[in-house]
Amino acid sequence: MAKTLKIGLVQMTSTVSVERNIEISSGMIRDVAAQGAELVALPEVVNLMQINRDESKKVAALESEDPSLAAYRALAKELGIWLHAGSLMIRLSDDKRFANRGFLIGPDGEIRGRYDKIHMFDVNLANGESYRESNGFRPGDHATVVDTPWGGYGMAVCYDVRFPHLFRDLAKAGARILAVPAAFTRTTGQAHWHTLLRARAIENGCFVIAPAQCGDHEDGRKTFGHALIIDPWGEILADGGAAPGVVLAEIDLARVDEVRAMVPSLSNDLPYEKPAPAGLDAAAE
Repeated sequence: MAKTLKIGLVQMTSTVSVERNIEISSGMIRDVAAQGAELVALPEVVNLMQINRDESKKVAALESEDPSLAAYRALAKELGIWLHAGSLMIRLSDDKRFANRGFLIGPDGEIRGRYDKIHMFDVNLANGESYRESNGFRPGDHATVVDTPWGGYGMAVCYDVRFPHLFRDLAKAGARILAVPAAFTRTTGQAHWHTLLRARAIENGCFVIAPAQCGDHEDGRKTFGHALIIDPWGEILADGGAAPGVVLAEIDLARVDEVRAMVPSLSNDLPYEKPAPAGLDAAAE
């Protein structure tokens, strides 16, 4: 297993144009690959940031026909890199909703792993912001760890980061790198982004990488940015700030073993009986 890996993260402001998003992201992929990145990761919904579902239906494509996926597969093969298309809005043949689907592509251009976002962002924030991702997207139902030259690569998307049991399962299944491509809102990002991602790294003894959407989008959304690369001790190795760009860091996978030897939380994890819901026992008596 390779010990070191140069990771490049893309931070961008995706638009309502699939073609424009392919053009912007492809340029940034080439840029960070030219700086030596062996694995490049893109943010959530990199191919289409469109909150209007009727408009999305006009341009979103089936996986087999999606132009962004085809472009990324060709680019990975041309550049000889691993490329994580963080997530794409993919039309489904058996559901009126879309899939929020990530793809890990090998340097041969072949798809090595897929992941449909499990946890839907259905929230009501104090400032009046309200989101119902489940109205437009079908949640996934399985977790994904992909074998790579650097060990297991665990795939997640954005709101998944608030569900630590998913990341514990990925780590126990062999993940040494946890990827969380995101389009975090500015409101929740300012409050929780860095804390949540550092926690997922620390509690699992994993590297965490989080390519991000940033800025003011054409569809009206505002995203936080701050693409991050975090080591297993919780140290932030790279932070993309608030503007579009790329970040690069070289990681040493031996750090995973070092941290897990010091704090073996994965092996110390023991089964236990879940508590009864509070109040129910008392009420029954």
